[in-house]
Parts: sequence; C-alpha cells; structure tokens
Amino acid sequence: MTLRAAELFAGVGGFRLGLERSGIDVVWSNQWEPGQSKQWASKIYESQFGKSGHVNRDIETVLDGLEIDPKLIAQFDVLVGGFPCQDYSVAKSRSASLGLEGKKGVLWWQIHRLISIRKPKYVLLENVDRLLSSPSVQRGRDFAIMVSSLTTLGYNISWRVINAADFGHPQRRKRAFIFAQLTSTDVNIFDNEFPSKAPEKVRTFSLSSDLVAVSESFNFGGKMSPFLTAGSATSSEVTTWKWQPLITEATPLSRILEMPETVPSEFWIPTGQEEKWEFLKGGKKLSRLAKEGFAYSYSEGKMAFPDSLGKPARTIVTGEGGSTPSRFKHVIRQDGRLRRLTPLELERANEFPDNWTRLIDGETEVPAGRRAFLMGNALVVGVIEKLARQLRNGHEAQSNR
Repeated sequence: MTLRAAELFAGVGGFRLGLERSGIDVVWSNQWEPGQSKQWASKIYESQFGKSGHVNRDIETVLDGLEIDPKLIAQFDVLVGGFPCQDYSVAKSRSASLGLEGKKGVLWWQIHRLISIRKPKYVLLENVDRLLSSPSVQRGRDFAIMVSSLTTLGYNISWRVINAADFGHPQRRKRAFIFAQLTSTDVNIFDNEFPSKAPEKVRTFSLSSDLVAVSESFNFGGKMSPFLTAGSATSSEVTTWKWQPLITEATPLSRILEMPETVPSEFWIPTGQEEKWEFLKGGKKLSRLAKEGFAYSYSEGKMAFPDSLGKPARTIVTGEGGSTPSRFKHVIRQDGRLRRLTPLELERANEFPDNWTRLIDGETEVPAGRRAFLMGNALVVGVIEKLARQLRNGHEAQSNR
C-alpha cells in the first residue's frame, strides 16, 4: 500500500516534490505565513499541486478544529515538515490537567500536538544544524526536549546533519534531518543513500522523560552540546557520534547557470558598485559603538569574491534577492561581468523545476525578491527524494516480512 503523507510548514512544496518523486503520496498540507497579507508560498503551492487537501490557516487553529472533527485532516502514515528553529523551553502550565506547555517554541509544540493526536508511523523533520546546540546558554537543550517528547510518545529517533553538496547536490546547504518511527517499526532511511565512514567519538547518555527537568537542567553550564552530528535515541537512552560522510563528486555552480544572454539586465552589477560589493565580501575589522555607549571591535573573515563557479552554491539565504550590495548574496563572474544569481538559478540550486515560483495561477508574476526569499526558506529537493525513497523501500520490506 502506498504511504500517505501530511506536510506541515509546506512552503512552496520542496518536501512534497521529493516525496512524490519517491512514490509517497501527499494527502494533506498546511502553509501559513503569520503577519503576511499576501500568502505567496501557499499560493504557489496551490498553483503547482492544486487546492485539494491544502490548508492556508494558522496550524494552531487547524488543530483546534481537528480535535472537534477528526475528518478535517485526511489519514496519513508519514508526517513531514521543515520548521523554524525556536526556543523550545517548557514550563508547568497553570492547570495541571493541561500538562506541559511551550513558552516560545510554539510551532514545535503544534507538531508534537498533531503527532499526539494521530500517532503516524513515521515522522521526518528538517531544521538548521544549530538546533543540536541551541540555545547558547544551555547547549543542546532544545533538541533534548524534542527527543524526550518524541520518545515519550512511543517513537525511536535517529538523526543526521547532512550537507547536500557532500552527496552530489548543487548547494552547500547543511541541515539536520530528524526521523522518528513508532517502536513497532524498524526502518533505516540514512545509511544506503548517505554512506559514511565508521563512527567516531561515540558517546551515550540517558535523557529524562520529565520535560520540565530537561528544560531547566539539561547540560546546564555545559560549553558544548552532547549531541553530535548523528545519533539515535530509544526510550531514555541516547547514542550519538561524529558523522563523516563518504563524499561524492560535487555539482558545481557552473552547471546550473543561465546563459548570459537570457539574464535580465537588473541582475548585472553596475561598474560603479563593484568596489562596494568587494568591500562587503572582504575581511575587515571595524570599530563599533554599542547602544550602551561603549566602543568595541567587530571583525569578519574574507569571503570568495566572486563566488567560485567550480564549487556548489553557498547556502541560499532569505536575503538573496534585491540589487542592494550585500555580503551574503551570491555574486558570479560571467562573460567578463559580475552579476547576482537569478530566481531560476536559485531554484536550480534547490533542485526545483525551472520557474517553479514564477507564476501564481499561471498569470500573476511573483516578484524576483520574493522568489529569492522563498528559495532561502526552501530545501534541497534531491535530499528529500533520497530520504523518502529509503523510507518507502524500508516500509515495503518490513510489510512483506
């Protein structure tokens, strides 16, 4: 039977593209941008996949309704989503009957809430790699809360920090992928598609199931997170190790570029701006004045200028769009001139089909800056495709035993 997936924080559909390319059906999705009158991501998602099963409302409101009417969300086997990295601290609620509540990590607790209601067989989540070491004042606490809350719900956990470029994809995008499965299942989604060397620096430790205790005392005073770049957790026992991928041939930036004659004029950098770009990309040590009135030195290292065409793209960020000179935007030299990357090239760096974000309903043009922002929030589709393929294969093998 084909696996059925539900997608949270769907963006413009990167997760769905990877899932469906691997034979997993997406039956329900949610995308909501708080405080935005124009729901660009959701509209693009609907334009590409249709409106059936897609919800453009705050997830908390959606889950309030689900608790009243279970039919509001179709039945699914897999829950997926790439969610913002926030503060996941917890505290005792005012009413003992309400159990634990999150202070700031609202979106994580909505994921937890849906898992609690539906208990899907599998959960696949994506986040920035700093999740494993946040917050800075209590390293690893946020991830510990996630792991403890999922194991308490009856899941085994595994994770890897994967740099897409290490496995042949055209972007150096490093992200933490967290896979949870009910203890009755035994599927490995990482090792075949993402081979690695023998584990190094293996460590084990126990994790409390008391979320308040984890929030208040986990690694308190520790300078380094106990969570390394790979690991697993079963019940209260955690094993974690330094993960070293067997790197494959990279896809260089040169392979995803448009021909210079097709690049719109606004993406070429005027001659008078080149020095400004070069200064921002260069190493520097500057004197700054803090709001409190004291002076301090600010320094930053040198970045490649222009970006190398022989390496994969750097991580696409949400501020990639716009013509204003910036340290973090890509600048390449093509045909002897400097220019920024186009929205189509940013899509290719994330392995979306060309012009995936260009139109809404086949007619409304999406602004170039917004398209860049959406790609900064997206993920590398090919990585999801590999993970999903292993999930499908593992599930089918287990079902046939």
